[in-house]
Amino acid sequence: MLIEQCAYANRWRKAAPAAKGLFSLCGFVAAFAAARPETALLVAALVALSTIAGAGVSPGHYLRVALPALAFLALGCISLAFSLDLNAATGAIGLQFAPDGLGKLAAVGARSLAALAALLFLALTTPLIDLVALLRRLKAPETLLEIMVLCYRMLFVFSEAVHDTLTAQSARLGYATPRLAMRSLGGLAANLTLQVWERAHALHVAAQARNNDGPLRFMEPHFEQTARAVGIAATAGSGLIALALGLR
Repeated sequence: MLIEQCAYANRWRKAAPAAKGLFSLCGFVAAFAAARPETALLVAALVALSTIAGAGVSPGHYLRVALPALAFLALGCISLAFSLDLNAATGAIGLQFAPDGLGKLAAVGARSLAALAALLFLALTTPLIDLVALLRRLKAPETLLEIMVLCYRMLFVFSEAVHDTLTAQSARLGYATPRLAMRSLGGLAANLTLQVWERAHALHVAAQARNNDGPLRFMEPHFEQTARAVGIAATAGSGLIALALGLR
């Protein structure tokens, strides 16, 4: 998984999760505090620069992770620029450009970009296990944490099943022609559904066999200079918020 590779390989892997979570939270606050699109874009650029230049995440990996979210954001912003026009006389429905569509598009798009940059900063610099430990210290519900860990585990099971099935199909020339490719994709979907269901059931049975009636625990790494890292994150995050408020 590309996100996990970045989370474990970046320069700030050993930094305290509390510091990175605090900076990400300040990024969200700055994104919604920005009154002008230019200010929100500046916040997004600063947070993205912290992720790439500070944490050392590859720009190519950053764009690959952000691209699906950016595509979804672009579709949502385009819909704000248009409105439906209903002709009462004929009953026809038309699509027209909204008078204030560009203003809404710029405001929502810029704030969403800043919020996305803050989220990517946390996701690309902090492994999920560290996030779960941080949320546990913040008294998050144990049920929510268990669901997060199980979904995290099933993502890797799903990825492994996809890789094994694609390798087997390709070895049998399952994608040699468009017709064979469509047939192989159908078989892949059916096989994945069955495999993920069976492996999820096996995981549930294994947990019951161990009389697992408590929360899932993991060894938490020790982070040095936590207070110093939190102080730096608080200072940098406060600077983002002050910037967003000062350029109103």
